Amino acid sequence: MDDTASAPPVRRSARVRAPELAGKGGWLNTGGAAYTLAGLRGRVVLLDFWTFCCVNCLHVVDELRELEERHRDTLVVIGVHSPKFPHEAEHAAVADAVERYGVAHPVLDDPELTTWTQYAVRAWPTLVIVDPEGYVVATYSGEGHVPEIERLVTELEAEHAAKGTLRRGDLPYAPPEPEPTVLRFPGKVLRLPSGTFLVTDTTRHQVVELAEDGETVLRRFGSGERGLVDGPPARARFQEPQGLALLPDGAVVVADTVNHALRRLDPESGEVTTLAGTGSPWRPGNPTEGPAREVRLSSPWDVVRWRGKVWIAMAGIHQLWSYDPAAGTVAREAGTGGEQLVDGPAREALFAQPSGLAVTAEGLWVADSESSALRLLDTDGEVRTAVGAGLFAFGYRDGPADGALLQHPLGVTALPDGSLAVCDTYNQALRRYDPATGEVTTLAGDLREPSGAVVVGEDVVVVESARHRLTRLRLPAEVLRPHADAERSVTGIAVGPVHLDVVFTPPPGQKLDTRDGPATRLLVSASPPALLRSGEGAGSDLSRALETDPAVGQGVLHVVVTAAACDADPEVLHPACHVHRREWRLPVRPDAGGADRLVLELSGADGPGRASGQAPYPSL
Repeated sequence: MDDTASAPPVRRSARVRAPELAGKGGWLNTGGAAYTLAGLRGRVVLLDFWTFCCVNCLHVVDELRELEERHRDTLVVIGVHSPKFPHEAEHAAVADAVERYGVAHPVLDDPELTTWTQYAVRAWPTLVIVDPEGYVVATYSGEGHVPEIERLVTELEAEHAAKGTLRRGDLPYAPPEPEPTVLRFPGKVLRLPSGTFLVTDTTRHQVVELAEDGETVLRRFGSGERGLVDGPPARARFQEPQGLALLPDGAVVVADTVNHALRRLDPESGEVTTLAGTGSPWRPGNPTEGPAREVRLSSPWDVVRWRGKVWIAMAGIHQLWSYDPAAGTVAREAGTGGEQLVDGPAREALFAQPSGLAVTAEGLWVADSESSALRLLDTDGEVRTAVGAGLFAFGYRDGPADGALLQHPLGVTALPDGSLAVCDTYNQALRRYDPATGEVTTLAGDLREPSGAVVVGEDVVVVESARHRLTRLRLPAEVLRPHADAERSVTGIAVGPVHLDVVFTPPPGQKLDTRDGPATRLLVSASPPALLRSGEGAGSDLSRALETDPAVGQGVLHVVVTAAACDADPEVLHPACHVHRREWRLPVRPDAGGADRLVLELSGADGPGRASGQAPYPSL
């Protein structure tokens, strides 16, 4: 049924002569031709003011695909690229972005915002409709306007066909020939237990397995065509996939970004299934929790396992969500949905296009790209900013974190010493933030739009997205050493199952305080997170079954134990309460001959409220 026939006419703005198009960067996707509005007279023209850092702009690029196809002989869409960040003013970067995101219409590169100013644009994205006689008839800001725009285009077609002012013909679109690289604008990387790498080949809509050399293609998953299709490797379809996370059963969760979905990839069979999302983007008023296949997502950009769930950087709505594999549900965990840099309790904090995730003992780290920030969701549920000051505070500066600057980082990776490697994407660099010192330094420069990384032994393997490859870099010695507060020796533990027991005996005259629930809490994490296949997270039981991954090699096991006790004298009406707490940072190495049991002791002699203590060597 055609609803446009019975719908009321679309409300139009007063007809104003459209300013001519101008941009110092020139034209893309035109085969070298330069277009003018005068030369396009007789067509309906849609000007899409966008910038490639903006996920909402990318949503609009995707929304316009079907509209362009349905009106291909009357409608001309022109992207007017209007940069926010300095990197986006570079013509080569704009050309990369046009190919990366499959922009299938002419693009005017306007680095000095000339056309943006002429049209009095104030926000990304903005859409302007110019009628076949060269007059502006409507302007829209934000995403989600395509249904109304299509009604307007249909009205203009009929109106100007009747007036004899409509001209039909093929679109003025001439994309460059694609280059024959192995990968094309890859997004994120994951190391499998076998030692091979999985890489999201974003522009080709595939996931690729590379050999341990990071170059040789072993398998491709996905047909290479856009779509949301489950099935075997050659039939399955993705759409600009990004993040990857390994599940305990060996399967991989794929953040299928433009499909607004999470997919499950079985590396053994190659079978792809859908875990979460409906294929349509989340809109205001939609639920933010519920059965995973029934709740809409919005541009999931990265995924990581933490606390028994898969956490999602929901870039499209500036939030962190989680997917619970056991329950088959999703839920909002942090972020109100507003786009800003605001710290505080998780659900009250504001993010700005979170695009990278990593886990350390401190909690969940977030590369918050639009605020050029590194954020932390700590284990107590508070969001804190480590580096960054706001949506328009960006640059390149090392030094103390409160004055350091990043430029649109897309990735963050935990390093062996507990510090973080930040893919500082628009600065073309790999930066390092050390929580122990509060310093930001540079690990490597001259990297073309790094977007993800993984630690492999003494190296870090970086996704150089705009060079279409993985690049291996040697980590400095200080990054490979545990912090000084950790034990100096490395404990050999069994490959596979390891049983952890924490022993706590209340001091004389005290007893466990169970009046309001469990009196003990055990939190286990690892750096790098992949060291533990299972057993991470929090719980009240002081015994925990862990499973290690020998492919990861040496890492640090972080154990935090809290126990509540109160005075045991029955004659005291209101007994005093005491909190006993201890942290261990244990350098460990999975070894075939290692012990299969770790025993740690939380002694009541540590005293109430003690924040941390020098850990004894564990008994084995």
